[in-house]
Amino acid sequence: MIFLIGILTVLLVVDSLLLILLVLIQLPKKEAGAGLAFGGGATDALFGAGSGNVLTKITKFATVAFFVLVVGLATAQSKYHGGSTDSFKKSVDEAIARPESAPQSASPANAGATAPAAAPASEPPKGITLTSTNLDAPAPATPDAPK
Repeated sequence: MIFLIGILTVLLVVDSLLLILLVLIQLPKKEAGAGLAFGGGATDALFGAGSGNVLTKITKFATVAFFVLVVGLATAQSKYHGGSTDSFKKSVDEAIARPESAPQSASPANAGATAPAAAPASEPPKGITLTSTNLDAPAPATPDAPK
């Protein structure tokens, strides 16, 4: 698939350059302007007096090819990258569907204990003062602790 995407990209770049050149060498309707400045007069010598019709047809063909290449490249890119997005969506949906279990402590003394409820984020736990530094706050003194 990546080889096809590379080929389509190269063809798209070549077609884009061809379209740029075709537009620049075409003569304008009033025989003045950028077409003459970029060598529009040379098209009469190269393709003959009726070169406007030939260049117009080639430009239309190159434009159709450009749009076909863009749609083909977009389709190939979406198919190539579509699998990783689907697997990511599935893993996110599975993570949302099953609740995470609470972490279990390793010590047997805390086997029957439950974790305390978390305090709301707007207020700090009791006994802890918030400071403007990034240092850890001192642990609160407990009355049961030996002195």
